[in-house]
Amino acid sequence: QLHLVESGGGLVQPGGSLRLSCAASGFSLTYYSIGWFRQAPGKEREGVSCISYRGGGIETYADSVKGRFTISRDVAKSTVYLQMNNLKPEDTGTYYCASTAVHCEIAHEWSNWGQGTQVTVSS
Repeated sequence: QLHLVESGGGLVQPGGSLRLSCAASGFSLTYYSIGWFRQAPGKEREGVSCISYRGGGIETYADSVKGRFTISRDVAKSTVYLQMNNLKPEDTGTYYCASTAVHCEIAHEWSNWGQGTQVTVSS
């Protein structure tokens, strides 16, 4: 009954931008932190960004995306966004979102994984 659905991926040239969406159903983003992850073929899944639930007041970013990616949340729309600017070929991969019941800085267990959305950065 609890679902997260990613969308917004696609093919983009280096230096371009995409905005990914993570739509939640069955639970409120007021009470859950949401993380974005990505996985390239043949590589381990890595954390990209996280936004804490209401009252946490913290967002986290992987060093590789700091200054280029921005995470945001619209509780009324039950959606978390990942704005990705100045995309690089190494950003290519399948992007997933997941939920956790703790604030981002201490999160280590994730649930309700979405199906993923593909991002390809290539000229």
